[in-house]
Amino acid sequence: MIIIGEKINASIPSVRDAIGRRDESFLADLAGKQDTAGADYIDVNAGEGGEGAATMRWLVDVVRSATNKPLCLDSDDPSVLRAGLEVYRGDRVMINSVNAEPDRLKMVGSLAARNDACVIALVMDEGGIPRTVEERVRAADVIVKALADHGIAEERIFFDPLVLPVSVDSIQAGVTLKTIEALQKRYPAAGTVMGLSNISYGLPARGIVNRAFLLMAAAAGLDAAILNPLDKRLMTLVATADLLTGRDSRCKRFIRSYRRGELVQ
Repeated sequence: MIIIGEKINASIPSVRDAIGRRDESFLADLAGKQDTAGADYIDVNAGEGGEGAATMRWLVDVVRSATNKPLCLDSDDPSVLRAGLEVYRGDRVMINSVNAEPDRLKMVGSLAARNDACVIALVMDEGGIPRTVEERVRAADVIVKALADHGIAEERIFFDPLVLPVSVDSIQAGVTLKTIEALQKRYPAAGTVMGLSNISYGLPARGIVNRAFLLMAAAAGLDAAILNPLDKRLMTLVATADLLTGRDSRCKRFIRSYRRGELVQ
């Protein structure tokens, strides 16, 4: 499973404060810790506001000073994504995110094409989050066609099946899992990714809920997750899920992690 470290995100109060006071040391340390903990990508979210583009440029430079891992540039604003891509130096990059809204597809598709980026695609449109698997797959159809017009192959698309808090709607976790399965069947060359911690929003003992849902999603075929790689119990389950879903040939990574003392029982 591809791990995208979620901690450099302005929605987290300590990170928002560090960004506000331009605390490079705090943010670089947080990026480095996620790298060491096993993140394959580092998500970078500079937050909202009029200074978003300038903040994203600065934040990309800070994070890249601490890690060679590729970045996942995270913003709802295409101009902020563009700013991050302008200063990014690396072989790989991921854009988070696009959806089936036509104008956004056009802008983000163009950015992804020019920068040879992978794209996280939320299976929704301007009408909001669809309630059913079928509606989400239809949104994926729109996204695939539009991105293909920009020369972006399915292999560069990671569909986000959409995770709603189980505290808000208890049946939507099942819809998410079924959407993963449906998307993989329809677009086997594409990947799937989700923001894991969304599932537990508003609940106590969130880590327990996150870990359980990770295993369920892995069994459904999830390819990547935006999560907290500093949670050792969660990362232990990532390694175990890869082992049990055939992603760890001859159990090599699991055994290596065990020998390094990285697994928490």
